[in-house]
Amino acid sequence: MTAKAPLLDDAHLGSGIREQDLQPQERFEDELIMHLERDQFVAETSRSVPRAPLSVRASTGLWALRVFVVLVGLMVIYTFIEQLH
Repeated sequence: MTAKAPLLDDAHLGSGIREQDLQPQERFEDELIMHLERDQFVAETSRSVPRAPLSVRASTGLWALRVFVVLVGLMVIYTFIEQLH
């Protein structure tokens, strides 16, 4: 009893999204990206993304994390310099 190994060509058959379900604009953009040269692809995908809207609680938490990282970094540098003496 041998099982048939899946082929790369079979991958599109089992995908959850059918091509008809895609909007025409998405298919057009995917085709364009497939035919870009490497430097064009990098330029297209390295565009900046707008900031995500965060709640006040999330922003405060991220700033607290930044302060914590800076303080721990300063402690590590201080300890390293003190151990040199």
